[in-house]
Amino acid sequence: MTEIKADDSLDLRGVLCPINFVKTKLKLEEMDAGSHLEVLLDDGDPIANVPQSVKEEGHQIMKVGKADGGHYRMLIKKA
Repeated sequence: MTEIKADDSLDLRGVLCPINFVKTKLKLEEMDAGSHLEVLLDDGDPIANVPQSVKEEGHQIMKVGKADGGHYRMLIKKA
């Protein structure tokens, strides 16, 4: 299976809810439909809330995985 390459990325480690979702949403609004955004998030509320909110906006979560340093890497496909 081919690894999907992100078209852009956001490092939101240390950013609290709901600001991390707001920054993700604003970045997605700048991107073209079908493009991919990689977002780095902290454990806890950020990884619990941001993917759900992104899905509610109609975007597709392609991948979520634990990365080095205890944070998470999420790949979003813009609707």
